[in-house]
Amino acid sequence: MERGNQSVVLEFLLLGLPIEPLQQDLFYALFLAMYLTTILGNLLIIVLIQLDSHLHTPMYLFLSNLSFSDLCFSSVTIPKLLQNMQSQVPSIPYAGCLAQMYFFLLFADLESFLLVAMAYDRYVAICFPLHYASIMSTKLCLCLVALSWLLTTVISLSHTLLMARLSFCDDHVIPHFFCDMSALLKLACSDIQINEMMIFILGGLVIIVPFLLIFLSYARIVSSILKVPSSRSIRKAFSTCGSHLSVVSLFYGTIIGLYLCPSASNSTVKETVMAVMYTVVTPMLNPFIYSFRNQDIKGALRRVFSKQMANFSLGQ
Repeated sequence: MERGNQSVVLEFLLLGLPIEPLQQDLFYALFLAMYLTTILGNLLIIVLIQLDSHLHTPMYLFLSNLSFSDLCFSSVTIPKLLQNMQSQVPSIPYAGCLAQMYFFLLFADLESFLLVAMAYDRYVAICFPLHYASIMSTKLCLCLVALSWLLTTVISLSHTLLMARLSFCDDHVIPHFFCDMSALLKLACSDIQINEMMIFILGGLVIIVPFLLIFLSYARIVSSILKVPSSRSIRKAFSTCGSHLSVVSLFYGTIIGLYLCPSASNSTVKETVMAVMYTVVTPMLNPFIYSFRNQDIKGALRRVFSKQMANFSLGQ
């Protein structure tokens, strides 16, 4: 098919979630509540880190970027999902579909790289505590954040430009609730070998390499603890790494369940359910994980709240 035939596709139809019509309003309210919780929870983390000077450390620089990424990640898909759940024709324009795919990849990949930076920070904090301040300098932390943004921008832009060159057939129904890259490739009429090759190469850079680096960091941390096994060192490692390990497990556990454990019988339903996990549930849970399992965040919340109450009392 000629490239010019691509202009025929002005929009795609999103099938959405496999929900019974009678349950539509219930799930709409549920997803709306989860989205609002995600926005408020991640905003709270960002505001606390900005307002409390005790949190102006490398770990919380990475955490504030992670919270911003989660906030944006949810905003890429959930508002459109909510809109389509109330619409008779759940469509999305061609340009809007590519834009959604771009930002979805951008913030998903960004989270993966930020989790690596946070793992390295925990590794240095436990294995080289006396040299932590000199190693994790402000310059290095900013460079790691900037590199994460740069890499994810290039990777997501590469996938989007490669997708834009494809022609699409008359069938423009996407069996998903957002413009997933794999779902779009199934609708393409032109050759997708280059796209698949780039997914394999860049996918390894975004998923496999970060996962191995995180695994290596924690292997070194465990090795360091075992050299001097004591309840104090174990408590320090747990308090330092507990929240981060929970988020890593949630993020990569979902990806492994989706991409490395295929199901031939109900692949479409499974992909949709797992996509809900990492686009809706995971960004919502991350602030709770860091709030409930992190004493620094709890302390910052008390200090900021006490300060605001004191200012309010003085103003009366």
